[in-house]
Amino acid sequence: MHSAARRPKRLTPTGIGPLGKRWPGVERVVVLRGGGLGDLLSVLPAIDALRAAYANADIVVLCAPNNVALLNDRPSPVSRAVGLPHARGVHGPSDGPGEDMSLDAFRRSLADRPIDLGVQLHGGGRWSNPFLLGLKPRWTVGTRTADADRLTRWLPYREHQHEVMRWLEVVGLAGAPPVSVTPRLDTTPEDLAKARSVLPESELPTISLHPGARDPRRRWPAEHFAALAERCIDQRRRVVLVGTPAERRLLGDIAAKVNVLGGTDGRLLLLDEMDMPTLVGVLACSDVVVGNDSGIRHLAQAVGTATAGIYWIGNAFNAGPFGRGRHRMFMSWTFRCPVCGRDCTIRHAAVRP
Repeated sequence: MHSAARRPKRLTPTGIGPLGKRWPGVERVVVLRGGGLGDLLSVLPAIDALRAAYANADIVVLCAPNNVALLNDRPSPVSRAVGLPHARGVHGPSDGPGEDMSLDAFRRSLADRPIDLGVQLHGGGRWSNPFLLGLKPRWTVGTRTADADRLTRWLPYREHQHEVMRWLEVVGLAGAPPVSVTPRLDTTPEDLAKARSVLPESELPTISLHPGARDPRRRWPAEHFAALAERCIDQRRRVVLVGTPAERRLLGDIAAKVNVLGGTDGRLLLLDEMDMPTLVGVLACSDVVVGNDSGIRHLAQAVGTATAGIYWIGNAFNAGPFGRGRHRMFMSWTFRCPVCGRDCTIRHAAVRP
């Protein structure tokens, strides 16, 4: 005889954390994720989960205007990406240009249809929760610190958690279990065509280097990148220095330090002003990308290129790649800020969005 207790239990979908019940009749989902390129990429698995759970809903992502082109006009679970205006704690002037409109005008621009589900994937909620609630969604999920507004369902914001796992746990509250855990981005023919316009064909392996990063603790010294570039060139590899216009001087300094400048044989290229499709294409065409912990390294991983990343140990916990077969991590145990000398291991009071 077999008791009922011994019968196999029926399996149900599980999430990273508590799995909430799906809300009925969800036709429009709005996801808030400001910040930089790497911040946006960290929420892609969470958006995959929302798409699987609410298959017929329009999913609108609110993000930095510079990142809109990453989601629009390419195969994606996102219906539409919308650039954010400047708003305190959500998208500030230091984050790049904002849409030229007031916050009230921005809210009106989204009011053409009701928002059924608002998803806050942007920090601890001090500023992002009021921003999302101001759009008047029927239901909301997200994280919150003790001083942040409450949402319909929420989780406490914890400092030390991998960002991908954090946001997968949040969407689980809306009944959306994981369907992927690694950010992925499709490369389009337009991306590759634009890459060919700046990256001539070559039989040599292509090594792209990105020496920039916003946080000085994450930056490998420029002379080390120069030495690596020179060694790659000596071993008959093509080196591409990639970055943003703000990093132009840094890239130029590294190129000047390289003994073999390759200007005549194309073994050293400097690309410091690319739109998003061109950058995606260049990274996809690279054999390996070596860079600091930055959005560009995360983007290279998302398009399927092998990477070697240099991380400050504090960020390795929150943003490192899960696998090691194609992605290597080199970690710096820097204890003091190289700019101000402050002890990096002490958690100082900080404003959470």
